[in-house]
Amino acid sequence: MKVALVGNPNTGKSTLFNILTGLNQKIGNFPGITVDKKTGNCRLSDGRNAVIIDLPGTYSLYPKSKDETIVFEVLADKNNDVHPDLVIIVSDASNLKRNLLLYTQVADMKIPVVIALNMMDLARKSGTHIDIDALSTRLGVQVVPISARQGENIEKLKEAIQFSSAIPLQNETIKVESIAPGLISKIQEELLIDHPYAALQLAHQHENLRFLSSQESDRIEEIEQEFSFHSQKAQASETIERYNFINSVLKETVRQETNAVSETVSNKIDKVLTHKVWGFLIFFVLLFVIFQSIFAWSEYPMSLIESLFVWLTESAHNVLPPGVLTDLLTDGVIAGLSGVLVFIPQIAILFAFISVLEDTGYMSRVTFMLDKVMRKVGLSGKSVVPMIGGLACAVPSIMSTRNIENWKDRMITIMVTPLVSCSARLPIYTVLISLVVPDKKVAGLINLQGVALMAMYVISIITAIFVAWVMKYLLRAREKGYFIMELPVYRLPRWDNVLLTMYEKVKTFVVEAGKVIIAISIVLWVLATYGPPGKHAAIEKKYSSAEYINKYSPDELELHRSSELLETSFAGVIGKAIEPAIVPLGYDWKIGIALITSFAAREVFVGTMATIYSVNNDDSHISSVTDKMRQARNPETGLPVFTLASSFSLMIFYAFAMQCMSTLAVVYRETKSWKWPLIQFAYMTALAYIASFIVFNLLK
Repeated sequence: MKVALVGNPNTGKSTLFNILTGLNQKIGNFPGITVDKKTGNCRLSDGRNAVIIDLPGTYSLYPKSKDETIVFEVLADKNNDVHPDLVIIVSDASNLKRNLLLYTQVADMKIPVVIALNMMDLARKSGTHIDIDALSTRLGVQVVPISARQGENIEKLKEAIQFSSAIPLQNETIKVESIAPGLISKIQEELLIDHPYAALQLAHQHENLRFLSSQESDRIEEIEQEFSFHSQKAQASETIERYNFINSVLKETVRQETNAVSETVSNKIDKVLTHKVWGFLIFFVLLFVIFQSIFAWSEYPMSLIESLFVWLTESAHNVLPPGVLTDLLTDGVIAGLSGVLVFIPQIAILFAFISVLEDTGYMSRVTFMLDKVMRKVGLSGKSVVPMIGGLACAVPSIMSTRNIENWKDRMITIMVTPLVSCSARLPIYTVLISLVVPDKKVAGLINLQGVALMAMYVISIITAIFVAWVMKYLLRAREKGYFIMELPVYRLPRWDNVLLTMYEKVKTFVVEAGKVIIAISIVLWVLATYGPPGKHAAIEKKYSSAEYINKYSPDELELHRSSELLETSFAGVIGKAIEPAIVPLGYDWKIGIALITSFAAREVFVGTMATIYSVNNDDSHISSVTDKMRQARNPETGLPVFTLASSFSLMIFYAFAMQCMSTLAVVYRETKSWKWPLIQFAYMTALAYIASFIVFNLLK
């Protein structure tokens, strides 16, 4: 039995879905469209299993986004794999007039319906009294009063699902045929449509419905022209008739007292939190707390994860016999897995905060305040949190863009968030700044190195905003960027829902993005480990000779050997091959290798430099890395490799380039296509190259 949850945004539909399904959830995508399909299993008391489908929130069957289009497609197309046997309309009991509009449309689709009258606790507090029996009789469907947050009457709702009739409503809420006489009957006749309202909706939406063939869509267009059908006028006429019906129902079944305590409290809080001055100050303070918490709280668990994988690598080397398979397991698979799991703390913490902000109702206020400002550059108010979160890590931030309903706003946010300097860039900035910026203070307070570091972050944010403004004009979308935001009342967060959200986001990242990351890690390991035949054997022979054994200590011998092996590896060959392209930026082939290896993760740059310049790669020897890089000379000119020009050029390159396979993997996961990560990789690489070229030539 398939049961679809349908309702307006902010009616508690997702909360009800979580309660009914628990951990038995599966997130996929609707075929051919980048919209998540959330399904889960719910065990009924008679032993049957109900598959619950959480459809995107919508105010009516007339869509304003791709998400909302899905609702009508699922309900109208009987061949759709999630076409429901029963629809549960999740309605806000404190705002029945608005919510019943969607009910009347779904009911006229002639699909069996149960109304879950949610938020009954809020309705009672606001003085709304609903005669449930009278409402059920008047509408001719089961009406179950519930409070999903409190778990009230959930078992009764399950019983309603279990005993729901498979026979749809026979009576229409309005006379649909009167809206477009002739046209509806002709569409029904020619396309074999069972119900008149489905035919009317096809007339409105046929151009965007994927289950219609091009021939069927063209025929509907011809019928529209034959009957001079005007979509907007028909929608207006229909809406008026539906609200006349709704008003008559509410007059008989709902009584409203004058007091509205919870609404008044929320309004009083809003006077502060959405104030044009104090609202912004409070929001920025809150962002500062979130930003600091992501760094501070994730540091220890991330260190534990890293230590665990260091121990796993060492143990594998000690237990397993030496050889290619052991190296592949330790340096390829385990290293790749580490690159996935190390992000778990940041993902969990960020989504915990986002879940709390959404549950309390504050996130709606944030998007309301910032929408006008952000929309000027092609973003929406909901883009703020992902971009700020990008200062910690782009991976969880891109995942959080799912809160942005509008496709264009969400895509622009996904495309520009990696430009915001993340924590992985910090080691690169620190090493390069220490090479070329003196450790001096201006006026005894302002540290020049600190100013340079802050400048890199400011540049990244300004660039992200500029690129968003450009994409505003380049990215085309049929859907209009409406900003309809309902401000729910403030409530305490549901901690079980917060934990479930954290679990789902972490699981999605590890399972989906992890597969891609591990695969790329193995490829990078192969490139850095193997080289053209004969060259590695000659190097091994050279460093096994008595001459070199006597010349160097065991540690120095191993470091020189590793450095030369890297130079002659396939990665080294690629570094030599790309050297002509990167010389204009002030880089040599060794930096070219770092550009390649750090694609796994930007922070790998420091480790690659340590290997190339024959120093130990650990935190206690970071100064040695800096010293060796400072001493590096161009063999042809004798000049330092890391000058002011080349160092700032390199920082700009890492600030703008997509040197992070984890981010590419999660963009693929979120967009369900390789098109967007490839476009992102191309434009960011081009931007990085051009900006680095300009910086190098201005400073050299």
